[in-house]
Amino acid sequence: MNALAARLTLVQWLSPAFPTGAFAYSHGLEAAISEGKIASGADLALWLSGILEFGAGWQDAVLLSLSLREGADHAALDDLARALQPTAERLSETLDQGAALSVTIASLTRRDLPARALPVSLGEAAAGLALPATEVIALYLHAFASNLVSAAVRFVPLGQTEGQAVLAGLHPCIGKLAGRAATAGEGDLGGAALGADMAAMRHETMDTRIFRT
Repeated sequence: MNALAARLTLVQWLSPAFPTGAFAYSHGLEAAISEGKIASGADLALWLSGILEFGAGWQDAVLLSLSLREGADHAALDDLARALQPTAERLSETLDQGAALSVTIASLTRRDLPARALPVSLGEAAAGLALPATEVIALYLHAFASNLVSAAVRFVPLGQTEGQAVLAGLHPCIGKLAGRAATAGEGDLGGAALGADMAAMRHETMDTRIFRT
């Protein structure tokens, strides 16, 4: 597979059209919006940048980076990814999407890809594409942020243009994080996005919910 075909394949796997069900997950964003913590594009940008830099964004970026490397122990990384999830919903979010990703890619490629947490599933599948780790990680983080922007556009609500402006404003952050994560090790794992984690916990007991998390 040449580089262009590999990039197109990765973009397809991370596309909203790929059947991982990503549109059904808000990563606790629904709870934060319902509580009035996110009511504008500026609020959303601050919230998402925090998740990317200090929460699941960074954590997933490192796990994905480790999973892309030659000789990676994907079973052990999957165990680690599961153990790092702070809430029941966040665990189901990464496992359900990871399983859907692996099943679909396995069907397309005839590869044996066990169901794993999402960043590990993608890393195991994408290792064969031979793309630069920074590029794979950046596209993963962009897809993650894009999905949450889409949720906010529907639920805050924000206009489409304002939502796209928020996403564009996150590009420098995504690029910086991808570069750091490409050379990170297990010792660099960790997070401190407590507001997002607590929002995910509160989402579990909301009476009315649109999103699964």
